[in-house]
Amino acid sequence: MDFFKVVSAEEAVKLVNESIKSNIGYEKVNILESIDRICCEDIRALVNIPEFKRSTVDGYAVSSKDTFGASEAMPAILEYKGEVLMGNVPTSDIGLGQCLYVPTGGMLPDNADSVIMIEYTDKLDEDTVLAYSPAAKGDNVISIGEDVRTGDIIVKKGQKLRPYEIGVLAGLGISQVLVYRKLKAAVISTGDELVSCNENISLGEVRDINTYLLCSLLLKDGMEPVSYGIIRDDYNLLKETVDKASRECDMVLISGGSSVGKKDQTLKVLNSYEDGEVLAHGISIKPGKPTIIGKRKDKVIMGLPGHPLACSVIYQAIVKRVMFNLMSYEEKVYPINAVISINYHKAKGREEYLPVALEKSEKGLIANPVFGKSGLISVFSKAYGYVRIAKDIEGLREGQMVEVYVL
Repeated sequence: MDFFKVVSAEEAVKLVNESIKSNIGYEKVNILESIDRICCEDIRALVNIPEFKRSTVDGYAVSSKDTFGASEAMPAILEYKGEVLMGNVPTSDIGLGQCLYVPTGGMLPDNADSVIMIEYTDKLDEDTVLAYSPAAKGDNVISIGEDVRTGDIIVKKGQKLRPYEIGVLAGLGISQVLVYRKLKAAVISTGDELVSCNENISLGEVRDINTYLLCSLLLKDGMEPVSYGIIRDDYNLLKETVDKASRECDMVLISGGSSVGKKDQTLKVLNSYEDGEVLAHGISIKPGKPTIIGKRKDKVIMGLPGHPLACSVIYQAIVKRVMFNLMSYEEKVYPINAVISINYHKAKGREEYLPVALEKSEKGLIANPVFGKSGLISVFSKAYGYVRIAKDIEGLREGQMVEVYVL
């Protein structure tokens, strides 16, 4: 089986980055519809948060110098000047030796620079408050702009919007944001042997898995999958489908037909385009070597292995990263440390993705390999994650610490 332009997963992603310029476009959406969307511009604060000095506790707004030396034995005696109603501006300021009651989140009068917690005070009568603890300047107070200052970048271009960013945007009065349009990815499954999952099958036929696998992965990562169904091993039919998909979508994923057998048509289709190019045919990775990375104009076209496990690995190692790069998003992945449970040998010269299940033990987390050939469908469903073994490493030793990437 001959391949050409065999590259590593890293090189494949780099080749696409250098060959394809992002033209995904953007749209304005309500912040309630922006969860997990990728921001396409820097968003700056137009106001301070808070816009006024506010208390972090229930207590009395004071000038800190009026409380110096206060103690249980010698409390500071303060003149009570009323209270600040929540959500209102104080109706009066405080002078020398005076205080105002302020609730948590309430606005401080201009001359107050600290708040004494109510637990450290007693109200002697209608006009007098005793403070048993001194207050330093700034105690229990959030200053103007201490949280967010006007002009601060709140969300950066290429940042995924989580509920926390959305909460900050709401606090700034921003109800709509510009986000990258959801990347539309065509999913094409090829093979004479395939039938839909809801059809009865005859001996020798298999149900289509990869359409559902890839569409689910795309949905999970915030993309918009478009299924073009099952295409037989027919060059003209596949070319017609890829023509249509590359016009309508941002990326085309062809499952099966990426090897070099007599019935594998993906490479022939890619080579037929005058405005297309095969960037790589073969990835130095296990499983998933028979992968094609190509383009047509500014659209990415990938031929993925037909075996579900290999298809899953290529999605994680290449497809997902290419999609995120098109939207200027760099996913931050923090693997889990665990100890491999066995000695594991691999062939040197290509990267390997080893599915593992995690098990708790007295010594910490144990990573147990989940074995299965690339044609098996249940391996990743039994795994919690995978261990990425570099191409220049020949294997893992029992008891060795490894990094597990969560699926």
